[in-house]
Amino acid sequence: MRKLSLILVLLLLPATLLVSSFKAPSANLNNNIDPPNEFETLLSFLETNRDFINTDAAPALIPADEVKKNLKNPKYHIIDIRSATWFEYGHIKNAVNVQPSDLLNHFENSISPSEYDKIILICYSGQSAAYFTGLLRIAGYDNTHSMNWGMSSWRVDFAENSWLKNTSDDFAAKLETTTHEKGAKGSAPEVATGKSDGEAILRARLEKAFATPYKESIVKSALAFENPNDYYIIDYNGSDRYAKGHIPQAVQYDPNGSLSSTADLFTLPTDKTILVYGPTGQETAYVVAYLNVLGYKTGNLAYGGNSFMHKNLKENNWEAFSKKEVNMFPVIE
Repeated sequence: MRKLSLILVLLLLPATLLVSSFKAPSANLNNNIDPPNEFETLLSFLETNRDFINTDAAPALIPADEVKKNLKNPKYHIIDIRSATWFEYGHIKNAVNVQPSDLLNHFENSISPSEYDKIILICYSGQSAAYFTGLLRIAGYDNTHSMNWGMSSWRVDFAENSWLKNTSDDFAAKLETTTHEKGAKGSAPEVATGKSDGEAILRARLEKAFATPYKESIVKSALAFENPNDYYIIDYNGSDRYAKGHIPQAVQYDPNGSLSSTADLFTLPTDKTILVYGPTGQETAYVVAYLNVLGYKTGNLAYGGNSFMHKNLKENNWEAFSKKEVNMFPVIE
């Protein structure tokens, strides 16, 4: 009898083990495993692989005359991101019209980016093209550039509808020379894509950035001067320029290095809009693209210092736009 019972136990044991193997895991099994900090993972990936903004390669501007000289060069690919209406009004020969929200698809499915020496983005003033070029650089397309001054440098009628009507000295008399200190290093923004590795998190952040119109990142100079307390204002110039006059309450950050984790990145607030300005708005559009991807709420001052102290820029030979920057190159109409 005992022998028979032992045999039954031995026969039933595998079945019992099989059934138990399908039991739901304990609800407390993973309680001690924290999800990854997406911001830290993303930042580590960018600084290891795509740290363009903190190098001398930024901003990646290309002059109009170089584009003109290479119109027949098959190694140059021109992308015009203006509206279809303006593209039809007049565009550079061989340029393709791609809306910003379709840029990733264009790079991944319509062209082979590595086949080109330079891919040039063009817009009205160079600012939105710089922003989306910044995103493409972060995406890994190191041969992308934006054309300096946009179509405003190609022909005068384009300039009249963009740069020439947006340069002013309206707030030059309100500049200050007081030095303002950077904020104390603090917390980082929250990034929540649901992804766990750096490249996947970056992809999700880029998809959101390309789907968001650049106009949502634009701040006009009147708002900065009338409501400086609404922003954490970054003067993205050298200390010598900062000392000669800046927007009230602006804090100076050095270009090409200050926004790394080992420098001043963590001095940026997460509870306030960060407003970045430089001389033209083009160089800072690259910065805004980088900070937006990282999760900071960031704005770009439209037309930079040209929008409020144009004469000062001109007198100091600091990237002031004028008719001297305008060519009379042909367009396809």
